[in-house]
Amino acid sequence: MKYKGIIFDLDGVICSTDEYHYLAWKALADRLEIPFDRERNNLLRGVSRMASLDIILEKAEKTYTADEKAAFAEEKNDLYRQLLRRMTPDDLPDDVKTALDALRKAGLKLAIGSSSKNTPFILEQIGLGSFFDAVADGNCITHSKPHPEVFLKAAEMLGLAPKDCLVVEDAHAGVKAAVAGGFDCAAVGDARDDMRAAYHLDRLTQLIPVI
Repeated sequence: MKYKGIIFDLDGVICSTDEYHYLAWKALADRLEIPFDRERNNLLRGVSRMASLDIILEKAEKTYTADEKAAFAEEKNDLYRQLLRRMTPDDLPDDVKTALDALRKAGLKLAIGSSSKNTPFILEQIGLGSFFDAVADGNCITHSKPHPEVFLKAAEMLGLAPKDCLVVEDAHAGVKAAVAGGFDCAAVGDARDDMRAAYHLDRLTQLIPVI
């Protein structure tokens, strides 16, 4: 096999929480009377919570202190986690489950590389709490994508070099992070046509012949 390990982004690759993120950010922005819509929400994809907040606050008519920003981020996260409780194993798409099972049977090491600090909670909600060999997320990194830290951490946890791992991403910032870290990348979703990626997939089951 060409690769020994596969590192997946979570949101938009394994499952979709975009709508929950949007609703939580929208509620916060509306309370602060800051313009925010779905188009602006696209700028937040693959970006950390605090960096996302900074993007939203660019449209604010006043500036906020670090303490106020921390409180806003916590408020958004509380709203988001309340929405996440709606998720169940039914939110794991069939093609994703088929791909994960096939890759596992092929003997590959599988990991998550996500900037989200809610990664463990989401994995539990969709029935994958103990499925992956390693989980690198926002709780164990200091730099969010497009910095490659989360993917490098995941590879380290798997005991593999970047050249032996394939990263699967749906965000341009994630593709950039993967390439910067020395990984090949398979791009799906919104990043599918990103020319920096080695593979361009319509669905995760297309990974099976790649590896």
